[in-house]
Amino acid sequence: MARAFVLDAARTPFGRYRGALSGVRVDDLAALPLAELLRRHGSGGSGRLDPARIEDVLYGNTNGAGEENRNVARMAALLAGLPPTVPGVTVNRLCGSGGEALVQAARAIKADEAELLVAGGVEGMSRAPFVVPRAERAMPDRMEAVSTAAGWRLVNPRMPSAWTVPLGQAAERTALDLRLTREQLDTCALRSHRRAAAAWDAGLHDGFAFPVTTPDGAVLRRDESVRPDTDLRKLGDLGSAFSAGGPVTVGNSAPLSDGALAALVGTEEQAERLGVRPWGELAGAASTGTEPQHFALSAVPAIRKLLRGLGAEAFEVDLWEINETFAAVVLGVLEHLPGVVPERVNVHGGALAYGHPLGASMPRIVLDLCRHLRHRGGGLGVAAASVGVGQGIALAVRA
Repeated sequence: MARAFVLDAARTPFGRYRGALSGVRVDDLAALPLAELLRRHGSGGSGRLDPARIEDVLYGNTNGAGEENRNVARMAALLAGLPPTVPGVTVNRLCGSGGEALVQAARAIKADEAELLVAGGVEGMSRAPFVVPRAERAMPDRMEAVSTAAGWRLVNPRMPSAWTVPLGQAAERTALDLRLTREQLDTCALRSHRRAAAAWDAGLHDGFAFPVTTPDGAVLRRDESVRPDTDLRKLGDLGSAFSAGGPVTVGNSAPLSDGALAALVGTEEQAERLGVRPWGELAGAASTGTEPQHFALSAVPAIRKLLRGLGAEAFEVDLWEINETFAAVVLGVLEHLPGVVPERVNVHGGALAYGHPLGASMPRIVLDLCRHLRHRGGGLGVAAASVGVGQGIALAVRA
């Protein structure tokens, strides 16, 4: 059985909601990291990559309702300049979508169905459209538009009401059940911002994130939501977001973001052909489900399932990336997995600082995990996310 490796990857800096990248169409945004990989390895770069040899483009995307409709992976491939003979497929596991794209790419390689693929994800949350549901009767008196930026929309009335609570309320319920304090959540957010800012200052994102020129001529070089000047006082001044006096605020929740990521995934032979040292091996994956209102802890069974498949214990994992949808998610997962060494989790910050462009969020943590492990001399890493509507996804990498 072949082994699947990340050969190279590129991502845009993540723009804040209605920020620097909000003027970029989502399908154009999706094409940017793919075009960057072609620039590095195609005729304009090393010349070792024949674009026609890419066998498929797999992208994760959560919304699918705006400019990314009609299979954004295929649109990205065409807009980036890949030959029309290269197909594309878009997958949706909500904020685990880009991770699912990596999983499916790795499976295809391990099954000897492919040797070289692109996998990644995109989300342009600033450009998510409003939709008007089709009327139930002719000549309605009024029509209401619904935002598609985030959360539940057009809810099926057959769904139990407990399942369809907003994600922030679900995260807050978890925080209250676990007796997590506002200070603990804010401290988690502060740590994320400080670590992310330090990582940028140290050049740890060089060679991965690339600058993007926006339609107005500005250049975005760093993730726009990282706030190196925040502190506990500023975070503490923010009001509760989901209930009166509740511990969850916009400060300890991941910001809505715009961004895209693409990775070349292939065999060892393809790495030799491209003349690159693999970032890491995609060594395993697991997905699980829970009741939707308990989404904040849905990464826990996925991690346990993954570790069982690897024959490993939590304390043996060298680095962890747990997606910071909310601070309550990270702290809740740690409460339920006491074998995880906290000092090994999100060592260079997480989505609370970098931002959360849903389809691109999980591949960002997987690729950061590969890079950070390699920088430290190798080891085993686990990236995991708690996903809306009660799903968990976890991936293992070895570097």
